Amino acid sequence: MAADDDDWDVPLEAQPKPSDYGFDLDHALRAVVTLTARIPPEAYTAETLGTERAGSAVVIGRDNLVLTIGYLVVEANEIWLTTGMGRVVAAHLIGYDFVTGFGLLQAQGPLDCPFLPLGDSRIARPGDRVVLAGPGGRGGSIAAHIIARQQFAGYWEYLLDDAIFTAPAHPHWAGTALIGPAGELWAIGSLQVPHQIHGEQVVPLNMLVPIEAFLPIFKDLTSRGRANRPPRPWLGLFSAETSSNDIVIAGLAGEGPAQRAGLREGDIVLAVDDREVKTLSDFYKAIWALGEAGVEVPLRLDREGDVFDVRIASADRELFLIKSRLH
Repeated sequence: MAADDDDWDVPLEAQPKPSDYGFDLDHALRAVVTLTARIPPEAYTAETLGTERAGSAVVIGRDNLVLTIGYLVVEANEIWLTTGMGRVVAAHLIGYDFVTGFGLLQAQGPLDCPFLPLGDSRIARPGDRVVLAGPGGRGGSIAAHIIARQQFAGYWEYLLDDAIFTAPAHPHWAGTALIGPAGELWAIGSLQVPHQIHGEQVVPLNMLVPIEAFLPIFKDLTSRGRANRPPRPWLGLFSAETSSNDIVIAGLAGEGPAQRAGLREGDIVLAVDDREVKTLSDFYKAIWALGEAGVEVPLRLDREGDVFDVRIASADRELFLIKSRLH
């Protein structure tokens, strides 16, 4: 998550200028609000994500629907939205999708601010000039460019086939709005990631989840709280790729399936169901190809030179979470 800093502004030279865009920039920026959330200490995600979370959210409709990145609000028992005019409104989580990472909120009162129309993020291309918008108007926003569209694999059993990457990086990236050249919402900010240039200099980029991944599940999230698809098998582990093309277990999630099965930090995953894996993408896809949550996942592990097989009963990640309550 972004650093916690209540008193900051993007440097003036990095802020977007209205004359550079073919839409009413200041009007569009008012659709981005501040989000704060409190999570009970007994929540499953409290240890890894904290009990007090802050970021941005984007108003996407006249009916007070607000979109953000889901890790800010998952398991929250309090969510508050603050507009640029200082209006504070309670909200509740009405839908969360583990596959994409989107969180959909319902404000519990009028926000009295504009909404951003959902654009067609499929047309977003490297080189496109965009705005990466946080709360606070121009002072909370960055004039950016799309650097790449490519796959992103996260250590927490997460994979996006076509994430959007932008630069310069926004310092408070969580839930930011990527606004395209027509003033439409193209993506929601998720992470800041390092990028190496010419094998030497490392610069930060923002990774964003494109709206094209949200549109097919929009109605499902509003009507049933989750996407209408079978839940993926979840092992409850954190993994990483090493320079030697190994998949190493970097951590275990609470009392999840992997910990119950006896996996340890430092174990190297060699294969899933006899399918050799060398990348996080290979690893996750091999697990998910076995079936839906609950399926048994056979792994071949290397633990300090000792190679052995283990079978893990996977789970539905959502069953481990505290349900958010309404205000």
